[in-house]
This record gives sequence, structure tokens and C-alpha cells, in this order.
Amino acid sequence: MTSLKFTTVVLFCFATTLLSGCQGGIEGAFGAKERKPIPQELLKKIEAKGMTVGSPILIRIFKTENVLEVWKAKASGRFDMLQSYEICKWSGKLGPKYKEGDRQAPEGFYNVTPAQMNPRSSYHLSFNMGYPNKYDRAHERTGTHLMVHGACSSAGCYSMTDEYVEEIYALARESFAQGQRDFQIQAYPFRMTPENMVKHVDHPEFEFWKMLKEGNDHFVVNQSPPKVDVCEKRYVFNRIANDEKKFSSRLECPPSVTSSRLALAFSSKQSKDQEVFDEILTKQVKNPFVPKEEKPKTKTASILADPTIGPVTPVEQKKPEPQVETVAVEQPSAAPTITTPTTTAPSTTVPTTGPNRVAGEATLPGQVILLDPLSAEAAARPNVETVKQADPVSATAVPQRAPRQPSG
Repeated sequence: MTSLKFTTVVLFCFATTLLSGCQGGIEGAFGAKERKPIPQELLKKIEAKGMTVGSPILIRIFKTENVLEVWKAKASGRFDMLQSYEICKWSGKLGPKYKEGDRQAPEGFYNVTPAQMNPRSSYHLSFNMGYPNKYDRAHERTGTHLMVHGACSSAGCYSMTDEYVEEIYALARESFAQGQRDFQIQAYPFRMTPENMVKHVDHPEFEFWKMLKEGNDHFVVNQSPPKVDVCEKRYVFNRIANDEKKFSSRLECPPSVTSSRLALAFSSKQSKDQEVFDEILTKQVKNPFVPKEEKPKTKTASILADPTIGPVTPVEQKKPEPQVETVAVEQPSAAPTITTPTTTAPSTTVPTTGPNRVAGEATLPGQVILLDPLSAEAAARPNVETVKQADPVSATAVPQRAPRQPSG
């Protein structure tokens, strides 16, 4: 009887753990793992790419490719990929998480603050992704303790090897130490190329993935984390409203503006991707050598951003006129004093923290500073991203203890 009770308790605890995402039931020992320095080889790479140890980071996740990328800001403010890591395990299938216990790893746009870092995780080290976000809550999605963690075991999370999670944790720790308030996670089902969109044109989540592609394209043309808001129960990107509080996840999107140059670059990339998408889809449908069961059922589709979500107005953002000051030049007593006008370039205050720490063009009232987008021609080029294996962990950096959290 005692044995039966014990077995029942164990099974109950196991089921509870599964339903709670990746939260561990036993806390790991608080030790040196969360203080491990960034490996020397990676420090050299940071320097070679014109970055600093504490410059802001961003994480991009691709399920199908089993890849987690860490991007980092350069001196220019633009982000570049620093390191690519193989994901050890992620649970579920392609598509977003819907409810507690479905064992799905989230897809979408999330933010991680220092308070979400967990050095006492049962899964070596972890950080909470921030699920559910405003979009998820607008769709009444549920779930807790959705993490990126170590231990190579997943129940709805993205699991890395202990070695890799130590490196990622160290990069986040150093960025937080230098003032980054939070970093953005972009979690995708696959690389958002037109080729991959054709492969999944019949998938029930196709419309959701189109929306994720909008965010991806904003990042690609601007090389900076997009400003993400939720209104009308959908994501919108790089929009500036006179009153930012009017962005409400369930209500109509407020009138807003965006950089005309960014809008042009974004539109150019989307148009080029649509052309490639149409060409591939047409060939798949008409190819007589493709078995009927493998042919797309959808004959035509759009992967362009929904133009009905708005209103949003492109605005040319002008830089302020340079200020002119006079400098007195001393002359011999017999000669008159001459004043020479000199031009002083305007200074632009650039945020040094948060996902929008960028530099570039002047801003509209209430607007975060966005990077100058790439030219339309450059933005239209295919986005080729190289996957590299991570360097092994070694030693050197400043130890910093993260706040304790109960989740794993």
C-alpha cells in the first residue's frame, strides 16, 4: 500500500512538471556555472566584428534548422550575427504554443529582462522567454515556464547543451551588466525565405507565419531589433503612435507613422520575395513530375504584409539643421577682429539600452531611434545566413550573480 502511494505521488509530480513547461522541481546548486566567463575564442570574434563584450544582444531561433543565433550590436548600432548554436532539443511540432501542457515550444517575439535569468535552474542554467506575451494573451493562450535552458531535455522549451547555454548566459549577463534593459527573442518555425513559405503554403499556420515574416523582414532590412507592438490581435512592427499607450492588443490599431526609407526598403524586400514565391509555387503546381499528393493544394497565395492593418503613414524624417557659432580669431592690435563661422554637426542621443539601442536618423516626437535602413536594392538581396558551431567554453570575464527565480 505504501509502495502504491509513493508511486502515485511520483507520477503526480512528474505530470505536474510536464504541464508546467520546463520548470524543474529541484533547484540546482548555486555555483560558478552562472559566472563562467565568455570563452577567449569568442572574445576575439567579438573584437574582430567591431563589437564590445557588453554591447546589446538579440536571439533568433529557427525550429526546422535546429539553430539558435546570438546577434550583437556593433559600434555603428547595427546588429551582426556573432555565433550560431545547435539546439539540442525542442518539443512539439511546427507552430505556436496554444495551451498549458501541449508541449509546444513558442513562436513569436519575446523579451527577456535580468529578472528572467535563472542561475538556479534544474536544467543547468535558463532564462524565461516571457511567454505568454501580449499577442498570446490576446488569443487566450496559456502556459508557464517556457525557457531556453541546458540539460538537453525539453517539455515545451528550447534546450541546449550545458556548454552552449553557459556561453549564451554569459553573453546576456555581460550585456545586462553594461545597461541593456532587455533583449529580444525572435522564434521562427524556419528561416523565413520564400522557398520555405512555398513548402508550407498549405499549413494551417501559414497566415500566422506570414505575420512573423513581416517582423523578420523588418529586421533584415534594418539590421536592428524591430519595435514590436500588438493591436487588432496581431503583431505590428516599427510603428510610432502619438500616444504609445493606444497600442492595445484587442483594439483597433491607432494611427501611426513609420520611416519612409524603412517602408521603402521593407516593401522592396517583400515584393522581391513575392516574385520568387509565385515562381516556385507555379512550378510546383504545374510540374508533371511532382506526385499529385505532393503538389500544393493552394494555387496562389500572398506573403505580403496585410495592408488593411493600420492606418500607418510613411514619413520622411529630416535631420535637424546644423548649428552655426562664431569663433573670435585674435589678430595683431592694428588689425580688426575677424569672426569666422564654423559648422558644428548636431548631436543625436542614442539609447544605450533595450532592444532598440540603435543609431541613425532623427526621430519623430515619441519615436525610438531606428537605424537607417539599407537601400532598396540591398534589401532585396537574398538573406544568406551562415551557421557555425559554437566555440568550447574556457575562462575570463566579470562574475555577476543573477537574481533567484523559482522557475527552470
